[in-house]
Order: sequence, then C-alpha cells, then structure tokens
Amino acid sequence: MDNVLAKIKEAAAYIEDKLQSKPQIGLILSSGLGVMADEVENAVVIPYEAIPHFPVSTVEGHSGELVIGDLEGKTVLVMKGRFHYYEGYSMKEVVFPVYVMKYLGIDTLLVTNAAGGMNRSFSAGDLMLITDHINNTGSNPLIGANVAELGPRFPDMSQAYNRELRSIVAGQAEALGIQLQQGVYVSISGPTYCTPAELTMMAGWGADAVGMSTVPEVTAANYCGMKAVGITCITDMAIGDELEPLTHEQVVKVAEQTRPKFISLVKASVRAFTV
Repeated sequence: MDNVLAKIKEAAAYIEDKLQSKPQIGLILSSGLGVMADEVENAVVIPYEAIPHFPVSTVEGHSGELVIGDLEGKTVLVMKGRFHYYEGYSMKEVVFPVYVMKYLGIDTLLVTNAAGGMNRSFSAGDLMLITDHINNTGSNPLIGANVAELGPRFPDMSQAYNRELRSIVAGQAEALGIQLQQGVYVSISGPTYCTPAELTMMAGWGADAVGMSTVPEVTAANYCGMKAVGITCITDMAIGDELEPLTHEQVVKVAEQTRPKFISLVKASVRAFTV
C-alpha cells in the first residue's frame, strides 16, 4: 500500500510544480459542464495523460484535463472529465484524483453529475442538491488494506454531503431564482441504463435520482477528511412503470440545455464557500 501513497504523492508533486498558488476548492464536472473550465482565469491546463499514474477519461463529453486557476475569487482545481467504474477502472483508480487533491491541500470538493430522476415531482432539466447517497455499484473504493495516512479503516459517513456546504448551495440557488430540488442519489455501476424493475426497487429504497458516478469520489473525500457537496442535473425521468428508451445523446442534450443555470449555481457557490 506504500506504493499507492507514493503514486499519489508523485502525481501531486508533478501538478504542484506547475502552479503559482495552491488550489482551495476541487470541482469534478459532469457531461455538458466542461465549458465552465474555460472561465477559469490564469489557468494552468494539464492533460490527464501527462500526470503520473492518472487514469484517462474515455467517455464522450469528458475532455480529460485538469484546469487550475482563479474562479470567483477562489483558486480552484477543475477536473474536466471524470473516471467511471464502468470504463474498466478499479474503484481505487476512479478516486485516485480525490487523494491527489487532498495532497495538494484541497479540503472542499464540489461534485456535479447527470442523473435520471426517480422522484415523480421532478422534471427533466431540474437541478438537485444531493442530501445523501446509496451505493448500489457492488463495490467500494476503500475495500482492501487501509492506508492509515489517508484515513481511518472505518470512516464515518453520517454527513457524506456536508450540511454547511449544502446550506450555502441552497442559499445561492434561492438568490439566483433557481428552483433546486433536494434528494438522495443512488449510484449504479453502469454502463447499462436501468430496467424498470431496478428503478422501481431503488425508488422504494428512498432514492430520488440514479446515476453512474459521484458516490466513489464522495466516499473517498470523506475518508480523507474533505468536505463534499454534490449537485445533480436531472436529464431524464427514470420512473419504472413509465420508462421509455434512452440514449447517451439524449442525456447530453438535456445537460447542455441546463448548462447556463447549472454553471451560474456552481460559480455562485464557489464564490460563497469559506476556505
């Protein structure tokens, strides 16, 4: 396990060597939000493939680069494209960038995603503040020998999505006049979309939205002592007894339509965060 720690430190050192100032907030952007990275000023752009031990994103709509610079008065590290379990990466590889962020001095993580809405009061195009999550991926990034320098063997998850950060995001949404749903996000492994029976089952568990990301990263963030908050774009309705065929292109299209208000909320939240 010392090898894992050495890889994290090597990647962090490579990034740090290219920076003028330490990043304060980490942002993991979903499909359709990558253009927000273009608004980062004084940006240092680092392709994933240039960073030692970093995975490379293979999903359409995910560019695959770090953008570090100034946004809304804060120094941010933006992941323009993330990694998914369904791409064939291990859970430990999926969350590797989170540990690198921690070693760069980042303690606040804002994660965005696109998901199907299972709450019948939601509509496609809504934004949802994640209040909690359910891990239905069949795995966990913390399985295996524990690395004590990263975090405890049995980390607490009672406040996986930090209450203070959630309050800030909700307040910014209200100030901007953006209707913000709130609910529980359930993560599946993918890459298939869910069957009607699966959706009915997960809705019965209390889940409001379903997607293929976020839970691993937020789990890792809590493990290593970072505060996390998550915002979901509801790209389609995933009601078991009303399910219609869905394509990735449809998901991306709705994400792009929702992008202006999504970006405005993320930027306002970054501005309001205390770091």
